[in-house]
Amino acid sequence: MVLPLVITLVVLLFAWPAGRAAPRDVPVGIVGTGAASQYAVEGLVHEKPGAFDFHLYPDQQAARSAIENRDVYGALAISAHDITVLTAPAASTSVAQLLGEVGQQLADRAARQGAAGTQPSAEIHVRALDVVPVATEDPRGVVFSSAVFPLTICAILIGAFVSTARGLRRPWHRLLTLLVACAAAGLGVYLVAQGFLGALPHDHVATWAVLSLVLISISATAAGLVRLLGQAGLGLSAALMVFVGNPFSGAGSAPEMLPKGVDHVGQWLPPGAGASLLRDTAYFDGNGGSGHLAVLALWSVCGFTAVMFGRRITGQAPGAKTGAMACGASLPPLPTSGVASPDRRHTHAHARRNDDDG
Repeated sequence: MVLPLVITLVVLLFAWPAGRAAPRDVPVGIVGTGAASQYAVEGLVHEKPGAFDFHLYPDQQAARSAIENRDVYGALAISAHDITVLTAPAASTSVAQLLGEVGQQLADRAARQGAAGTQPSAEIHVRALDVVPVATEDPRGVVFSSAVFPLTICAILIGAFVSTARGLRRPWHRLLTLLVACAAAGLGVYLVAQGFLGALPHDHVATWAVLSLVLISISATAAGLVRLLGQAGLGLSAALMVFVGNPFSGAGSAPEMLPKGVDHVGQWLPPGAGASLLRDTAYFDGNGGSGHLAVLALWSVCGFTAVMFGRRITGQAPGAKTGAMACGASLPPLPTSGVASPDRRHTHAHARRNDDDG
């Protein structure tokens, strides 16, 4: 009975955020404070309550700066005769498409009211401008959103290998191997995403560093949990990162398009924070990424600490004997003429390996 419940829960975690995707307090700029802008805002608040968080800007240049600084996802410049929709598909293709639809809806509503005689003019022109476009090779942002899930899986595999490999006896061996593996994997991901698919066209070194940091934060967490909890730690890290962090990341749309509460949970986990930081770095010169960077750094430091001192934290001393070793040590020594018994040599060898592992 447990397995069907687990499968049901996993499907729910993945399908529910996607099935309930809708704008919730999406930051959007409004250019100007004229009658047309005020009328548009009132109409949007009435038709889509709670969908947008409006910010007023004096002109389009100020709105463009706000978009580039990641303060808003886009802006609407509304006058009596035209509507200019400023979008940033690099921030979210879903939100950019939504703003385009909102601009057209405002124009249609003004046209209907003008035809009814409540407005002086019924002719409204709508124009869309991409302030921060996505890469031309990835116009819908599919490559970007599709990379989060395999990145999470690969990071957990790195953490599992580092925490269980017999050749890595000392904690600092594990830590160094983890860092090198994540840096190499991050470079490989970047070469595929940009070199082959052209989806990350800006700030090459910084983008590679972010990809590596995302891998480090997830793999260090997995390795640290294994160090603390044994094999149960691997299952816990997979459940946390894959089944919660990935569907709650908002990588395919935007955190503000997810159900309330889910958006915050996702951004406090490495997959969500990593996806947001990757957008900020690859397209917005790092603007708005300080909080996401802090989240990844926090998970990484906690993981490193668990890898280095996990056995001591759980109270297992470096020289502690396992049950099998204790049984071997309790055997009476064989009478020999000054030659160490094989059992005792075997016990001492296990003790030395356990000391190295600590």
